[in-house]
Amino acid sequence: MAQAVQRAIETGDHLAVQAGTGTGKSLAYLVPAVRHALTTESTVVVATATIALQRQLIDRDLPRLVTALAPLLGREPDFAILKGRRNYLCLHRQRGADPNTDDPQDTLFEPVDTGPASPLGRQVKRLHEWAEETTTGDRDELVPGVPEAAWRQVSVSAQECIGAHRCPYGSRCFAERARDVAAKAHIVVTNHALLAIDATSDIDVLPEHDVVIIDEAHDLVDRVTSATTGELSGPGVDTAARRCARLTDSAAAEGSPAVADGLRQAAAALTLDLGDAPGGRMDVLSGALGATLTSVRDAAGACAEAIRASAPGQEEDPQRMAAARMTLAGLDEIQRTAGRMLDAFGVDITARDEVVWLDRPLVEDARRAPTLRVAPLEVGHVLRTRLFGQRTVALTSATLALGGSFTPLAVQWGLPPANGQSRPDEDEQLTWTGLDVGSPFDHPRSGILYVARHLPPPGRDQLPEAYLTELEELIRAAGGRTLGLFSSMRAAKEAAGALRGRIAHPLLCQGDDVTAQLVRQFAEDEPTCLFGTLSLWQGVDVPGSSLQLVVIDRIPFPRPDDPLASARQRAVAARGGNGFMTVAASQAALLLAQGAGRLLRTMTDRGVVAVLDPRLMTARYGDFLRASLPPFWTTADPAIVRAALGRLAVTSAPAEPAASAAHAPA
Repeated sequence: MAQAVQRAIETGDHLAVQAGTGTGKSLAYLVPAVRHALTTESTVVVATATIALQRQLIDRDLPRLVTALAPLLGREPDFAILKGRRNYLCLHRQRGADPNTDDPQDTLFEPVDTGPASPLGRQVKRLHEWAEETTTGDRDELVPGVPEAAWRQVSVSAQECIGAHRCPYGSRCFAERARDVAAKAHIVVTNHALLAIDATSDIDVLPEHDVVIIDEAHDLVDRVTSATTGELSGPGVDTAARRCARLTDSAAAEGSPAVADGLRQAAAALTLDLGDAPGGRMDVLSGALGATLTSVRDAAGACAEAIRASAPGQEEDPQRMAAARMTLAGLDEIQRTAGRMLDAFGVDITARDEVVWLDRPLVEDARRAPTLRVAPLEVGHVLRTRLFGQRTVALTSATLALGGSFTPLAVQWGLPPANGQSRPDEDEQLTWTGLDVGSPFDHPRSGILYVARHLPPPGRDQLPEAYLTELEELIRAAGGRTLGLFSSMRAAKEAAGALRGRIAHPLLCQGDDVTAQLVRQFAEDEPTCLFGTLSLWQGVDVPGSSLQLVVIDRIPFPRPDDPLASARQRAVAARGGNGFMTVAASQAALLLAQGAGRLLRTMTDRGVVAVLDPRLMTARYGDFLRASLPPFWTTADPAIVRAALGRLAVTSAPAEPAASAAHAPA
């Protein structure tokens, strides 16, 4: 893998590398990256999806690598971590913020007591104390963390920042210090979101660089989509209007109150329109909502002009300037998002490149306002032109080959469908290579893939009793030690509630506590079971005997009413492709592979991945999905699996159940 990354850097061809857990892929890409950065005096950007991997690179892998390579390279390479400005404490906002403020935007659109005696007030007080101690201002170094509502009291976005040269704390700014350090570093570690902002906007948030390494690349499309999604809600627009009124009233600008009132009226209309509209994807824009979005866009623009007209009075008042920047950032985003939504409906449905949908809160989350969202139908075009077309990129993950091929994900990234080929709509050739370096694990001898073929197909409602019985029997055989991965939180809670009275082992369910604490309890107490949903499919690393059974309740296809997935399927079908296989099956294959990857984390791990959904064996797409999974020994016989789990539970010799599984009769 290291040689392949080195070749990619030298030739400029892009590279996709599938490398299983335990292969040491971070060192495999860091060694050639460091060599390139030092020899060319340039910067290499490494982007990850999770904070955990960022911390691993910065705290463990890079320090060790620097020590090892320094004698060979004749000098020590410099490295740094860089995050979005919102991740760093802002001294100006912290010193000037009133902890007793009652701003709806800062309290999730709901008045919340931020006085010293309130929970939020105590968290803000803690942040003020931490501000006097921290040397980095990095939110991730605050342990334990604080709620988002508290963090917003002491942080600003890039658009809200008044600039280091105007800020009285500019010379001490944590975000500016981080950027200065990153500008001089050979290796800069960042996240997918910041990489997306750098690639998709005109804002240069990363140092100049010619090589990008993307780890956890299976998440890239979702992270870029999330970073480029816009949203509007009635309360959010109303908050911007209130802030505008405070600024323009104090500036005594002629006609300003009417300008702010116009935006408030548009916000009220938006609240009414969204309150009456059905949730889900919008293919047609009603006349009423179209008129409201036009009013929101125009009123936000008028408010922004009124605030900018009073700018001369802000220059001498940093506090007022900060408030103006924050308000302008919100107004500009509202104007831009409303415009995107209107433009999305301005073309034929088959030619649209944006998807609009209404996100209605669940009954149990009624405090949240209905929110209108807009997201790009595909992110491949912008990645192709703004990332792959300008820099050499190496992408890696334990899960990149879906159905045995790199093409499904490559196409989503904007690369041609096969190595070295270009698509008709491409202006320039982009060449890439796919490489599977394998895994250190002997999957057929270390694990079993069990598909409960005898069960009925899953229904849309509650879990069938047969599924609960099967799950109960598997957990009993394993002596607990089970990670249950469910397609929805409703299913996870339903299964946990039903089984707590039927098994003797402790059973935790996501939502009972902070997820990190639940995972810690699960890892420390072997008989414990843990049930949960999406974040557990990809975020759990529990080596050893605490995890010997991974149960997946059903194939994790996107919901039929998922706005983005359904729109993407329709777009593929309109081009003559198979929308289900291209979108739904690929997404399911990726999640299945990630879920199954929770089982083996070290060379001595052993166990079973049990899929209760019989369609993995009986449906036509089953072959594609199974080809995306690690090559476990496979069976549909429940007796064989229960016997193997029983032996594994009682033995201290980890090789015995693996040998039994590997030679079990089909």
